Amino acid sequence: MPINTLRSLPWRGGHHDFCRERLETLLEQAGVRIDGDRPWDIRVHNPAFFRRMFADASLGLGESYVDGWWDCDRIDEFICRIIRAGLADRFRSWRDVVAALQASLFNLQHAARAFHVGQRHYDIGNDLYGCMLDRRMIYSCGYWKSATTLDEAQEAKLDLVFRKIGLEHGMRVLDIGCGWGGAAKLAAEKYGVEVYGVTVSAEQARYAREICQGLPVTIELKDYRDIEGNFDRAYSLGMFEHVGCKNYGTYMKLVADRLPEDGLFLLHTIGINTSDNHGNPWVERYIFPNSMLPSIAQIGAAAENRMVMEDWQNFGPDYDRTLLTWHDRFERHWPSLRPRYGDRFYRMWRFYLLSFAGAFRARYIQLWQIVLSPKGLPQRYDAPR
Repeated sequence: MPINTLRSLPWRGGHHDFCRERLETLLEQAGVRIDGDRPWDIRVHNPAFFRRMFADASLGLGESYVDGWWDCDRIDEFICRIIRAGLADRFRSWRDVVAALQASLFNLQHAARAFHVGQRHYDIGNDLYGCMLDRRMIYSCGYWKSATTLDEAQEAKLDLVFRKIGLEHGMRVLDIGCGWGGAAKLAAEKYGVEVYGVTVSAEQARYAREICQGLPVTIELKDYRDIEGNFDRAYSLGMFEHVGCKNYGTYMKLVADRLPEDGLFLLHTIGINTSDNHGNPWVERYIFPNSMLPSIAQIGAAAENRMVMEDWQNFGPDYDRTLLTWHDRFERHWPSLRPRYGDRFYRMWRFYLLSFAGAFRARYIQLWQIVLSPKGLPQRYDAPR
């Protein structure tokens, strides 16, 4: 789920007071005050924060929060306001330049690095995710059109996915990035399909195999590039953010090759408004290594001459609500999680969830469900909503 919150030209010196004055002037445009009393105002505890912001931009903002240099009651609203005010692209550090250069020269999401995100994010503890997520452990945006609870929103999202790809009894279905197996389990139980799921997380694979025992579900610890066989339908929920722009074409070709001409594939992914070749430095370092968000142009270019787009739905605002619900559940269960994870993790995780919520609220990032077919369906396709 990855974001660029603030970018800055490198600061080349100056006193903390001067840096504070510059930052105050910028934040005024967003209606944010330093040491103000509104929920979205920031309270600065360490004056070195001001210089760090101009030196390290988004990385400095996130790291300084984790370090306890500043606080804010509503980080989500703070982030939303600075993005809405157009400040997201006013700050750029040398790290952004280096990241862009590295991404242009190297494939940072090549097969040898595919399991990094599983080890560093998805494997950190099923107890954490069990407390934060819904009962099916679905770690992607819920569908809140008619839902009032997280369980209902995730059930509605899965039902929407399965209706969009037209699951029928006896089909063989591919789940790319199957997570903890909640979607595969529901598909097998409710629709009578056989599911083959892959994940790069050992903990997810172990848990998914356990809950899917006795069902026609196979779960493998495997990179998507190593998927073999043929399937009637395919879906991927919140995994495309780890593929990387140099691999989008490979990904689309693989899916097209695994489906029949009348097959359907649903891609559920976070997307960004402007094409880039790398992710947010703080998110890459602390949350999702080797991640980046695709744009409409990048997805379209990858699908061109490989698949036909049948439908494209955006319900990005629903991710704001999903993230706030995850955050509320995380906060509620924190006393039991604290002995294992510690206070520094608490600040890191809180910043992650709330900054993403703010970015979705500002419509800086989106949530797309895209239905594609290998050759284009001969009949009209009307997607459920």
